[in-house]
Amino acid sequence: MTRKDRLKVMIAGIGGASLGTEIFKCLAYAGHYDIFGCDISPTAYGLYDSSFSRTFLIDRENYIASMMSACQEAGARWLIPGGEQPMVLLGAATNQLRQAGITLVANHPDVIRTFSDKSSTFECLAKHGFRVPRTVEVSSDADLAEVGMPCIIKPSTGSGGSAMVFFAVDLPEAMTYAGFIRRAGGCPLAQEYIPVDEGEFTVGVLSLPSGEVVGSIALRRSFDAKLSVLTRGRGGLVSSGYSQGYIGNFPAIRKQAEEIAVAVGSRSSLNIQGRAQNGVFIPFEINPRFSASTYLRAMAGFNEVDILLRRLAFNEPAVPGPLREGWYLRSLTERYVPAGEVKS
Repeated sequence: MTRKDRLKVMIAGIGGASLGTEIFKCLAYAGHYDIFGCDISPTAYGLYDSSFSRTFLIDRENYIASMMSACQEAGARWLIPGGEQPMVLLGAATNQLRQAGITLVANHPDVIRTFSDKSSTFECLAKHGFRVPRTVEVSSDADLAEVGMPCIIKPSTGSGGSAMVFFAVDLPEAMTYAGFIRRAGGCPLAQEYIPVDEGEFTVGVLSLPSGEVVGSIALRRSFDAKLSVLTRGRGGLVSSGYSQGYIGNFPAIRKQAEEIAVAVGSRSSLNIQGRAQNGVFIPFEINPRFSASTYLRAMAGFNEVDILLRRLAFNEPAVPGPLREGWYLRSLTERYVPAGEVKS
């Protein structure tokens, strides 16, 4: 790719240890992009990362208009959501962005709508014949009898990164957590707890706008490090939003994940988290976007961000590189920003 062919890409949402910063690493790793970033928070980590060509503070009250203005100022025709909220907001404005000459690199709006709500996620999967954890909306004690104990209590929306996800060992505890979610404005769900004995996996499946599956990559999660564990003990383990572990072939797990992507009509990246039980891959979370482990995948030879952009922009063959099997580990980094240099 020559200098004049370098794509100008804007990442929407670049807070610290976020999906947006991991997408930036994928683009930088590929080496042929001019990368811009933006965020609504003046203290977002990425706003002060000099590795970006330029960063922008976005007006949260006029989000779409401010986003389009930043893209136009940067000359960026390609826009990638760097988190769940940007994905939903920008996905709903796909046509508006297109009219402004900006291509949103994201899944189909219908897929985003379905998989941004946990109830509709599991209804969709069950309709297509996939094994899913028993999941019910919690209105009373009686609802929990369908799920059994122990169980997972989570909000129906916005639980990416394991936010407000709880492990409950008995009925009173489950109702306490459900009440907490309800008071916070969410709709609580109870979900069957699947043991981790046969492994927990995060699987990325990349599809083209035609629906053709490019490929998939699976990471079997390791829970030796505290960073990857939200809750451990009392007979259960709940993972955090920071995946690390062994990336390998895992053909049976990948095949099931690819079948899910085809069945639900995925048109970009689909990230599926689940656990194996009796050889069956059981999803407990599906995000219709790139995963926060996307840079680990790029290191392993599956740079899904780069593969998709090159196909969309130049119609290049969508072919992942050879898989580098092994352990992929992560940590956090820090940054100092003088008080007078915070953006406004």
